[in-house]
Amino acid sequence: MIKLYDTTLRDGAQGHGISFSVADKLKICRKLDEIGLHYIEGGWPDSNPKDAEFFKQARGLKLASATLVAFGSTRRAGTRADNDGNLRALLGAGAPAATIVGKAWDFHVTRVLETTLEENLAMIADSVRFLKSRGLTVFFDAEHFFDGFKRNRDYALQALKTAGEAGADGLVLCDTNGGSLPFEVHDVVSSLVTVVTVPLGIHAHNDGELAVANSLSAVRAGVQQVQGTVNGYGERCGNANLCSIIPNLTLKMGVESLDNQKIQKLAELSRYVAELANRAPNPFQPFVGACAFAHKAGLHVSGILKHEDSYQHIDPALVGNVKDVLVSEVSGASNIIYKAREKGMLGDLNKADARRIADQIKKLESQGFQYDSAEASFELLVRRNQDGYQPPFELVDFMVVVERHRRPATRNGEDMLAEATVKVKVGDEIIHTAAGGNGPVSALDGALRKALLQFYPKLAAVKLVDYKVRILEESEGTAAQVRVLIESTDGTDSWGTVGSSTNIIEASWLALADSLEYWLVKRLEDSKITD
Repeated sequence: MIKLYDTTLRDGAQGHGISFSVADKLKICRKLDEIGLHYIEGGWPDSNPKDAEFFKQARGLKLASATLVAFGSTRRAGTRADNDGNLRALLGAGAPAATIVGKAWDFHVTRVLETTLEENLAMIADSVRFLKSRGLTVFFDAEHFFDGFKRNRDYALQALKTAGEAGADGLVLCDTNGGSLPFEVHDVVSSLVTVVTVPLGIHAHNDGELAVANSLSAVRAGVQQVQGTVNGYGERCGNANLCSIIPNLTLKMGVESLDNQKIQKLAELSRYVAELANRAPNPFQPFVGACAFAHKAGLHVSGILKHEDSYQHIDPALVGNVKDVLVSEVSGASNIIYKAREKGMLGDLNKADARRIADQIKKLESQGFQYDSAEASFELLVRRNQDGYQPPFELVDFMVVVERHRRPATRNGEDMLAEATVKVKVGDEIIHTAAGGNGPVSALDGALRKALLQFYPKLAAVKLVDYKVRILEESEGTAAQVRVLIESTDGTDSWGTVGSSTNIIEASWLALADSLEYWLVKRLEDSKITD
């Protein structure tokens, strides 16, 4: 069985822009324990007050499966182990296990630590013995091991053996600079398992985008522990991504690591840690990303409608994810039928109808529309192609005026003001309203709502939360086609709509009108809008 060692709270927190609070670290620790990780590295208690406080508070955690690990380094050169502040902090952390990092590359020993090769080996041995004598489980992280092994094989191996002879429970081979290749890792580990009796581990960085591949190669060659972080967070390009390593080990390689039911929580874990890291989840992340099982090409969708495994390497449910079908200019009738069924709109939609809608989408996307990011607009497109559809309102016309007013003499500069007038039809009644705003889109939004709230008062719950504009043909300058994407929410659900035109105001109107029409249609279906 492969033991999984998570270092999100220490190595992951070294990623650019990531700073976990103590409360965040405690929450992540509990979540990692829930999924069944074997070891959780909580931080370096001697490096900063936050990590020291984490270990203080972590004493109250009741972990069901994981062992908490404190991280530190070997004693300093010329210092006794029992007088070394770093090692004493590891003891004071109260964790049952410790990982100490030491140099395995002679270049780093002489040029970075600026000590002798003999003293470095003594530092490794003394530090391991000191912590072992106090009853801790001890792992030795052989820093820069693969680089050191390439340049001075005997010394790198001597560093490992020294830690092992001193009583280390595991020897972790670190690809610290992230420059090794999978075949190199496999060859090195294969040569070690015959001469090193202590269990080996792997700690890979992702500078060559090979951290996962290197970790899996190391497992094939014989390591028994894999270190990594959730979502691959870490310094520079990150660490080996446990969200990819775990399903590859268990589902692809047949290597026992986590229970299958625990693996089904991987997508949830990925999103949870991303939220606490204040990072948007990567939709393209393998296994757990929102787009990991998204299908856009008509040929692919036609295939998965017949056999789901025809264009999916695993069942997404195995990692807690779901498949998604997108619609675009490369879609076919199968995409339309699938999405209509998914949204409960299939009704009398037949294959001929679906082909007609697919052709319409191809034409609209050639004009700048994009539906894979605006599924609410897609749903409205399908509804508008069905017999008997009655929109909750219809645009008669609109006008937007933007004016520049000089500020009073007591103030400097000028103000830009926008005013919009809209004329809409609801049932048999035509409403003509006007509203101002800090810009033309804001004014349009205000005027349209002012008209519709008379009939649909609950529409006040809908808010615009994102507005994006993209110039589609930059070479056309101000005459270019523009695409507007709007994201809206009512506090419970969120949806996206799209508009496109050579006129940015018209493009904005199309996306805005779709947003409000979509919400009204959904709520009218539920008979909740007028009560």
